[in-house]
Amino acid sequence: MATLHERIALVTGAGRGIGAAEAVRLAQAGARVAVLDLSEDLCWETVQRVRDCGGEAIAVACDVARTDQVTRAITRVVEHFGRLDILVNNAGILRDNLLFRMSDDEWDTVIAIHLKGSFLCSRAAQRYMVEQRYGKIVMTSSISALGNKGQVNYAAAKAGLQGLMRTMAIELGPFNINVNAVAPGWIETDMLVQAAQGLGTSMDVLREQFAKEIPLRRLGQPQDIANVVAFLVSDEASYINGETIYVAGGPAGVL
Repeated sequence: MATLHERIALVTGAGRGIGAAEAVRLAQAGARVAVLDLSEDLCWETVQRVRDCGGEAIAVACDVARTDQVTRAITRVVEHFGRLDILVNNAGILRDNLLFRMSDDEWDTVIAIHLKGSFLCSRAAQRYMVEQRYGKIVMTSSISALGNKGQVNYAAAKAGLQGLMRTMAIELGPFNINVNAVAPGWIETDMLVQAAQGLGTSMDVLREQFAKEIPLRRLGQPQDIANVVAFLVSDEASYINGETIYVAGGPAGVL
């Protein structure tokens, strides 16, 4: 198993779902973890899960779409742990709608959290990573980056993250900083439950429907994504830079 002994990791949107699983998995590999979400109250369950597995974690409140809050959050993490080695940009929301119904607010909010938030956190984190000439950054894209009905905002944000990631990999690579993206398929989280509700169906029906279209015949679990992220931020993946890894139970193009 890849080791992250003594590494300092920050995971955004880590109060639940994929982000929570990533925070715990990184801690299990030896990292000390900053659990970031909109409020500290949303972070405490994940912090406790990290501590239960013998890890060290702190809760950090931050709206990743706000420059001032991101700056304060990153500064607090570095002041507490002494450095920052790993950034996992996971924070995200859904505001699904068809193009002709989508409001400005639905578009702006999704772009701000996913794309701008990842940009702001990465810009703040790279300052420390460049200085120490070491860092690992992972963006959370999605199979929806390839296009998905009712998600013009989400698909645009997730596709944009891949372009952001590739450019950052080029710019930061000379400083020994690896930047990659993980692109989940259909993962059983509260966000997928929300999507099912938006479609006017139940999670059981959606699970059965999607499983038929996935070659592995099942939905993914948050742990499936966390395992890939743990590898990407380890030194075992030190020569992987600028890549998007689809974790979707089959070739992304056929889903």
